[in-house]
Amino acid sequence: MQDQKTQWDHTADVVVVGSGNGALTAALCCYDMGARNVLIIEKADQYGGSSSISGGGVWIPCSHYAREAGADDNLEDALKYLQATIPPEASSEEMLRTYLVNGPKMLRFMHDRTHMRYESLGQYPDYYNSADGSREGHRTMEPAPFNITELENLGAELRPTHPMMYMANHIPISQKDAHVLIGQLKGWVFLGAKLILQYFLDIPQRLRTKRSRKSTCGSAGVGRLALSVQERNIPLWLNTEMTDVIVENDRVVGIKAKKDGKDINIQGSKAVILASGGFENNQEMREKYLPRPTNATWSSGNKGNTGLPIEKAIEKGAATKGMDGAWWCTTFHVPGVDYPYLSIMEKSYPGNCVVNREGKRVANESMNYQAYVQTCYEAKSHGVNVDELWMVFDARFRANYIVGPMMTSKLLPDKRLPKELFCDEFLTMADTVEELADKVGIDKANLKQTIDNMTAYAKTGEDLEFKRGSFAYDRYYGDPEVKPNNCLAPMVEAPYYAVRLSLGDFGTHGGLLVNESAQVMREDSTVFEGLYATGNCSAPLLPSYPGPGSTLGPAMTFAYQAAKKITDYSD
Repeated sequence: MQDQKTQWDHTADVVVVGSGNGALTAALCCYDMGARNVLIIEKADQYGGSSSISGGGVWIPCSHYAREAGADDNLEDALKYLQATIPPEASSEEMLRTYLVNGPKMLRFMHDRTHMRYESLGQYPDYYNSADGSREGHRTMEPAPFNITELENLGAELRPTHPMMYMANHIPISQKDAHVLIGQLKGWVFLGAKLILQYFLDIPQRLRTKRSRKSTCGSAGVGRLALSVQERNIPLWLNTEMTDVIVENDRVVGIKAKKDGKDINIQGSKAVILASGGFENNQEMREKYLPRPTNATWSSGNKGNTGLPIEKAIEKGAATKGMDGAWWCTTFHVPGVDYPYLSIMEKSYPGNCVVNREGKRVANESMNYQAYVQTCYEAKSHGVNVDELWMVFDARFRANYIVGPMMTSKLLPDKRLPKELFCDEFLTMADTVEELADKVGIDKANLKQTIDNMTAYAKTGEDLEFKRGSFAYDRYYGDPEVKPNNCLAPMVEAPYYAVRLSLGDFGTHGGLLVNESAQVMREDSTVFEGLYATGNCSAPLLPSYPGPGSTLGPAMTFAYQAAKKITDYSD
C-alpha cells in the first residue's frame, strides 16, 4: 500500500492511460458527462496507438447508422449469434447484453456530441455466417474520411494508418476502396485515378508535405475523436509513460509516470482508466501466455504495446482473463517496412494455397483471419507443422491480384520489382513448382499434389479438404469473375511464387477482468475501486472475433460504460 501522503505533481479528476479509440472515447464521455478535469497520457511521441494503425472498423449491431441504411436487425438475433460463436466461459450473457444494449447508445451519444462519424458497411458479413443470428452486412462500420488539417498541431502527431492502406505510400484508401482496388472489381481503374488526381490537385498541401490531408481507416476514427478532444481543451500528454498505479486505502488514486524522462505522480481523484493496449510487443509475456510459436516481430500491433499497465495492475491484485489469446491474423514481412502486413485479402483470392513445410494445406485460406490462425494452432496441437507457412500462387494470380506492396504483374512486371523483395523472409519465384519447392525447402511431391488438387477443385467448384468458398465471408474477398467458385482458380501458369507467412496478430486480447461498468476486478472477485480498463488491456468480450471491428466496438462501448459509472450519468 502506498503512503497516503503522496505528493502530487499533477491533479485530475480522471486520468486516461492510452490514446486510441477506447481512451479518447473514455475521455470525451467523462468530460461531457460532467468530469471536466480529464488528462490523457500517451507513452509514444504520436497518439492513436493500435486503433490508428488499424482499419478502424467497429462491430456494433443495431446502430443508428445501420437503421438509417435500412438494415433489418435486432438485438436478440445479435445475442444468438454471439452465443453461437463465443464459448460460454469466455463471455457471460450479462456482459454480452450490456454490450449489445449500450453499444448503440454510445454511438448515438458520441455522434450527437462529437465529430465521430461512421459509415455502415452493407456488404461486409459477419465472420461466421452459418451461425444462427448472423447477418451479411450493416453490423460493421468504418470511419468517415477526415481532414487532418483541422487538428492544427495535433495533426502532425496523429499516428498514420498501416502502410498497407495507402496507394503509392501517400494516398490513403478506405476499407471499401481497398476491396475494389485490390480485388480489381468493377470501376477500380476509375476509383484509383480519382484518388490519385485528388491527391495531386491538392496543391497547397503538396507544397507543405507528402502526407495527404485526408485520412481514412483507423487514423480517421482517431482523428475525429482527437478533434473533439482539441475543442474541449482536454490535455493529451505525449512522451508520458505510466510506470505504476498508486493505491491508497485499497483504492487506486493515481499513477506514477515518466514524462519527458522525469518521474512524476498524477492524481486521478475520481478514477484511472487504463486503455493502453495489449502486450503484443513484449516477447517475455508472449512466451509466458500465448501458444507457440510466437514472436513479437510477427505482430502488426502498436510497437509501444508492451503490457506494463497490465503487469502493474496484476501486481496490485487485479484479476485477468483471456491471456492466452490475441487478435490473430497471418502476417508477412515486407523488407524495409516497420510493421508486418496483414494477410487478409491476398490469401482469399482464387488461385493460391497456403502450405506448410510438408507442402500441405492447413485450413481454408479464405476463412476469416482470426479463425484461420486459431485453426492453425488447433492443428498444431494434433501434430501438424504450422511453424512455417507459405502462400503459393501462379502467374495468373500474380497478373490479377495485388499482394502487399506488389502491384499486379500487368502494372509492375517481375523484372521491375525491387530486388530486396526477393528474399527468404518475403518472396521466392521459380519457373516450376518443383523448383519453387527446392528453393523454399518445401516437400516437392506434396506441394505438386496440393497444387494439382487446387486446380481440380477450381474446375468442380468444391474444395474437398476445407470447403473454401462455401461461406459468405469467403466469397466477400473472392473474384466475382471466377466461376463456379469465386475463391478457387487453377494454378497452372508459370512462373510460381511463394510469400512467407507468420502466425501473427494485430494485438493481444488478454487483460484485466472487468465488470459491466468496466471496473477492474480483484482476484477475490471484489471491485478494484478507482480502477477501470477498456480495450486490449482488458479481458476480451468477443474473443472469437465475430465480425470486423470486434476490438474497437467493445473498447468504445465500455469506455462509455466507465464514464457513466464515474460520473453517475444516466442515459
